[in-house]
This record gives sequence, structure tokens and C-alpha cells, in this order.
Amino acid sequence: MTSGYGQLFATGICFVAMSFGTAFAAERVTLSNVADPGENRRDEPLADSFSLEKAVTFMDSAALTWQKQRQCFTCHTNYAHLYARTAADASEPAALEVRKYAEDLIAKRWEENGPRWDAEVVATGAALAFNDAATTGHLHPLTRKALDRLLTVQRDDGGFTWIKCNWPPMEIDDHYGATLAAIALGAAPDNYAVTDEAQRGIVKLRNYLKNNPGPTLHHRAMVLWGDSLLAGLLSAEDKQTIVDDIWRLQKTDGGWGLATMGDWKRGDDTAQDLDSSDGYGTGFSLYILRRSGVPATDPRIQKGVDWLKKNQRQSGRWFTRSLFKDNKHYITHAGTAFALMALRECEVADISRKRD
Repeated sequence: MTSGYGQLFATGICFVAMSFGTAFAAERVTLSNVADPGENRRDEPLADSFSLEKAVTFMDSAALTWQKQRQCFTCHTNYAHLYARTAADASEPAALEVRKYAEDLIAKRWEENGPRWDAEVVATGAALAFNDAATTGHLHPLTRKALDRLLTVQRDDGGFTWIKCNWPPMEIDDHYGATLAAIALGAAPDNYAVTDEAQRGIVKLRNYLKNNPGPTLHHRAMVLWGDSLLAGLLSAEDKQTIVDDIWRLQKTDGGWGLATMGDWKRGDDTAQDLDSSDGYGTGFSLYILRRSGVPATDPRIQKGVDWLKKNQRQSGRWFTRSLFKDNKHYITHAGTAFALMALRECEVADISRKRD
């Protein structure tokens, strides 16, 4: 069995006019010079034109600010950075510093104090495995250590005990953790998935996902992503149903809205925004559709890419309203990550080209 990751970034072409090869003149963001990118505001003006440089700078600034101020990892910011930063130049200081912080969790804090939660083990293993496959193509020893530990915290039913803060779509139920584990085991290079321990874990994981269907379209789409890396999580019929359901939610402007992908109840007694497209909904949907095999030349894909190009904000981010409360909107950080990952799947030029 292979991980399936070798085709992760092997895509066709989209008929889009992007300047991904543009030289980066701005100073590289580091932990010592990082400036807080500011609040995620729905009223932030749109950018005059799409800028990869601004998107990457925002993502670097958000991740390093979180790391510097909060001294922790979180799904919506620095874990998301480990996934999306490989779409640009992963050898730059910000990419290396976020990566090092994740490695230090394993090498230092886990050894001294242990992980804070089982969820931290799964999230760290998944992000580093994805990062390894997209950068060196080899499994780093600390990534292997995280994956080995991931298998030890798997429950007998095949699932994982996850954080439940009522912060959808990530920190709300155990199902999300199971899909991340599938991504971790499927993405891991050097045939990690064929080891005896991994095989036992995969059998249990497949059973868990079969017995516990995703409660929302978002979660079913996460399983579809996992299946693209670790075959056998879904039947061909189920995969097509998920793809069709995603297409049905595409709005007339070409985008998608995250809130339409589930029935999450807000914590501030206001209504979810079901009418507007946003960065997470659009980036996530495009990325999953491309991972499922939808051609980049599909006019609906191109329409979604056009929405991303037209709706980047001046800071470089793509805004997404929180599904919980109208305060921090940190899901915007993950939305920006998915936007970059989606654009990488549909590019003309090479988004990973190094800065001049």
C-alpha cells in the first residue's frame, strides 16, 4: 500500500491569470520581527488585486504571532500553517520556525510533561506528516515518533478522544479527530502505513468511520480528503454523493459558505450566515473537489478560483465568520490556509517558486 500522497500536488491546469511567480520584495517574517496582523474583520476592504505575497505574509504573521504570544498550537492557525505553507517556499524562516516549534512539542514538552490532550498528538502527527510529504518526501524521526504515539491513543472502537469546545468545525466532536488520523496515516511518506502497528490502526479507523458517518457535509468531505490519501474509507457511491453535495452548495458568485456545510448552533444566539461565500467554505470546497479528482478545467472550479482572486482582503487574508461567536473569527486563518491550498491545486505558474 502506498500513501497516495505522491499525487497530492499533481494537478492539471486552470485557466486563471495568477502571478504566482512574482518576486517577493517584502522583508521575510521571522519570530523576532513578526508584527501582529490585526483582527479578522468582516468590514476589511477587499484587495485591489490578488497577491500571493500578502497571503503568505499574513499566514506567517498570524502563525508566529500566535506562537509568540500564546506559546501553543491550535488547529485554526499554526497547524493550518504547517499544511498550507508548503504551497509556497517551505524553506523560509517562518515556515521553519513554525515547523521547529511543532518538533519541539514532541522532543521536549512531550518528553518532560506529556501531551496536553490526545487531540494534540493526532493534530501534530497529521500536520507534520503532511508537511514531510510535501517538502522532503521523507518521514522525519520526530514525525514518526508522533505517529507512533498517535496509534497508542487510538481507542478500541477506532476513534480518538477529541477536544469539544463547541468551536466548529474543528473542536466540536470526535469525528474530526478520526479524519485527521486518516490524513496522518495516509500522508506519511516512506510507507509508514504498511507497518504492522499502522495497519492495525487503519483497520480500526476504517471501522470507526464506517460505523460513525460524518454528522455534517464538512466532516464527510474531510473523510473524502482522507480517502484520497488512504483508500478504502468510502465507497465509490459515497464519494460521488459527497462531491455532488458540495457542488449543490456552490453559490451563484462561484464561492461556498462554511456555515452551509453543517447545522452548527452558534454560542451568541444569532443566526448563521447562510447566504454569503467565504474563504474557508470556498478554499476547502475547491481543495476537496480537486483531491476527489474533479478536473481543474471544470468551469465550476474556475468560477470558484475567480471568487478567491476577487475576494482576498487588503491584509492578504480571506475572511470567514466564526461559526460560534462574532469576536475573533480565527477560522479566517484556516480559511486563508485552505484558499492557498486550493489555489495551489489549480495554478498555472508554480506557487512554490522561491522568492527572488
